[in-house]
Amino acid sequence: MNTRALLTTAFSAGLLALTSAAHAGPAVTPLVDTDWLASNLDDPDLAVIDVRSAIDGSNAETFAAGHIPGAVYASYTGAGWRQAQDGVPGKLPPVERVSNLIGSLGVDNDDSVVIVPAGVNSTDFGSAARVYWTFKYLGHEDVAILNGGYQAWVDAGGDVATGASQPQAADFEVDLQPELLADTAAVEAALEGGDQLVDARPAAQYSGEAKHPAARAAGTIPGAASLEQQLLVEAGSARFLDRGRVESLIETAGIDGDGPVVSFCNTGHWAATAWFALSEVAGLESVALYDGSMTEWTQDPSLPLAQGQQALTELLN
Repeated sequence: MNTRALLTTAFSAGLLALTSAAHAGPAVTPLVDTDWLASNLDDPDLAVIDVRSAIDGSNAETFAAGHIPGAVYASYTGAGWRQAQDGVPGKLPPVERVSNLIGSLGVDNDDSVVIVPAGVNSTDFGSAARVYWTFKYLGHEDVAILNGGYQAWVDAGGDVATGASQPQAADFEVDLQPELLADTAAVEAALEGGDQLVDARPAAQYSGEAKHPAARAAGTIPGAASLEQQLLVEAGSARFLDRGRVESLIETAGIDGDGPVVSFCNTGHWAATAWFALSEVAGLESVALYDGSMTEWTQDPSLPLAQGQQALTELLN
């Protein structure tokens, strides 16, 4: 072998070693099933985070009564994944606080992370989607959601452990991806620039017939397409639709994914499900999430609102 070939081989081997070191955990896709999780559960670089919470009627006692072996508990509503800020619920907390939370769960940058919701409905799936988005915003690529959640694990006959989780704290370093988070100014710019806005709320809120209690007024952002989050998950579960069905809904909604897209809802919760569908399932590029959403947008009476639009359910009918 000549010198150039030897150098090339050595470089390739070194690059492979660096890649392996950077991705020590098992390879994940945005959604993993119970069979995948069962076969990888003993991997020391796999972190399973159970985010069951008051949204699905769960708490720490529920987790202690039964959970996936090796999982750690971090309630979506109680652990600190979101916070109220200036009258707006559900905002992303300071990055240092979130990274400290993740480290306290024993998760480091070498880990592949699987997030486990309860598995009861689409709003419950939104808990996992928002935590998934948080990991992506912090620059952690190796993250997945257990499709169907804990209920799917139980239904599949998976082993169940009991007792509280006692993780050993780890260092979790952040590599922010600011393009994934939109604030009000960014949404104003998107509106003026003709970028695609996507409203994940139910039909009545999209059309302006109803509103969130924390919103000042009803309506949606002018020009926003409707992608109702409950249509993206199989009814009565937290099983996400397959890519073909998601793309069909996106097409029916008239969503143009050729340019930047911003998803929103009331508090950035349902918006995470729409973001997940657009970015992680359909594979659209340049999709951001507006965590302040309509509760923040409507605080400023000078910002425009539209009413009377046809939601996706009406378009489907």
